[in-house]
Amino acid sequence: MRKFWHMSVAASGLVAAATIALAGVVPGIASAATTHPAATARPAAVAHPAQPAAKAYVPARRTLTVGKSGSDVRALQERLTQLKYFPGAVDGEFSQNTLEAVWAFQEAQGLSADGAVGPQTERALVSPHAPASRYPSGGSTRIEVNLSRRFLVLYKNNRVALISHVSAGGGYYYCSTNGCAYAHTPTGHYTTQSFMPGWVKVPLGEMYNPVFFIGSAYAIHGDTYVPLQPASHGCVRIPMDVANFFHTMVNTHDTPVYIYY
Repeated sequence: MRKFWHMSVAASGLVAAATIALAGVVPGIASAATTHPAATARPAAVAHPAQPAAKAYVPARRTLTVGKSGSDVRALQERLTQLKYFPGAVDGEFSQNTLEAVWAFQEAQGLSADGAVGPQTERALVSPHAPASRYPSGGSTRIEVNLSRRFLVLYKNNRVALISHVSAGGGYYYCSTNGCAYAHTPTGHYTTQSFMPGWVKVPLGEMYNPVFFIGSAYAIHGDTYVPLQPASHGCVRIPMDVANFFHTMVNTHDTPVYIYY
């Protein structure tokens, strides 16, 4: 919540070859072939060139951070997109959106999330591993939120469709006009309940494009402030660029949501 992401090669000899092959299968085919002119052979199937493989990722020769620009930043953005992270526009500009995608990648790879793409992160980009699913039988389309590593994975048809950085509640004490409480994000198995477009005002502030998973109180929603540390009152915050389309990737009613440490 806010307080106020695609020879033909003429088949010479094909007739004879076909006749010989058929002689052993269809009775009388050999004598027929010797008394009648051969039929025109069909041309061999045209061989189509294979689709080119995805371009191999080439690590940058420098450390990439916010504010940097160039073809190496664009290559980074293309690689993150290929791996189902969302770095924003693939434009060669290391923006806040790209930073948040780098955070998510580092978090999912078990690296220190500092937002700097140096040698260690580059090695992981060359040979990444897919996040281990905690609930592989939890539904072909499902959302898993890892609170300890601060990232979310959306699975569609049991394949990773999106990985995003998140910020949730951190157990701190807060007070509002409705009283005081501890900022805990509930763990467990839930399902999406509803979606509300745009900025939605709630007792504790505002949510952007919230997808609720507990009544109208707890949601996965966009916010302008999604830092590395916990920052919400209990909801799961996602970057604004991801929140712009996240609700279009899930059924906003009855999609399983698993939240765990």
